[in-house]
Amino acid sequence: VITVDNLTHVYPDGTKALKGITFNVRRREYIAIIGKNGSGKTTLVKHLVGLLKPTEGRVMVFGRDTRSLRISELSTKIGYVYQNPDHQLFCQTVYEEIAYGLRNLGLPEEEVKRRVKKVAVKMSLDKRLNDHPFILSKGERQRLAVAAVLAMEPEVIIVDEPTTGQDAYQSKSIMRLLDELNHEGKTIIVITHNMRLVAEHARRVIVMDDGRIVLDGPVRQVFSNHDVLRRLGIISPQVTRLSAMLGLKFTALSVRELVESMCPTIATASTLGNT
Repeated sequence: VITVDNLTHVYPDGTKALKGITFNVRRREYIAIIGKNGSGKTTLVKHLVGLLKPTEGRVMVFGRDTRSLRISELSTKIGYVYQNPDHQLFCQTVYEEIAYGLRNLGLPEEEVKRRVKKVAVKMSLDKRLNDHPFILSKGERQRLAVAAVLAMEPEVIIVDEPTTGQDAYQSKSIMRLLDELNHEGKTIIVITHNMRLVAEHARRVIVMDDGRIVLDGPVRQVFSNHDVLRRLGIISPQVTRLSAMLGLKFTALSVRELVESMCPTIATASTLGNT
């Protein structure tokens, strides 16, 4: 669904933010893009939604070059939720915010109303539809930004730091929603510094540093590269580090996996102790 070929981007001040990025995104993937601040993560995804154009190379979305597409065209294929929802919200009510993109597409008002109601319920905003977005809490504004994107029904959803400003319950709720959307066939891309979130939800990880892709592969494989991650200042989940410290061949991504992988070791130790 997305092909990035030798993508380079230089900002007007001369900063070279991306340096020859190449990768593909396949339908129904669940990808986490990680890396320290300034590694190029946000610059990269802004190319995927057409907010930035390549200095060199190209980005193809569903077979079309983003340089030939308007942002409004791309929005029906790829939805982007900003890290700071305040950069995304500008309407006078929650209802109008969710409806804005739908009306730009020229949808009938009945269809607009149906979609707004559907995503408002899904994001627990159905009782706030007449409120001004900026009287909402930070967590509610984040959910509103997600709702406005979901209403467009894009095939690819990109979320920059999906749990920012959310309490534990709200964070789990948003991640369950992304899991559900992926199960329904959506392609999900998240930018995050939360390695536990990556371990529990993503299936592929792209690690960036200094405008380049350093690692790209299945989550378990990437988190097994402890030396590389440590050099990049990325701290893998505690359970993953513990499994390495214990010398287990299996890189655990959850407490359950760790316990299950240790069961034979525990059984053997118990037997030896009895003898």
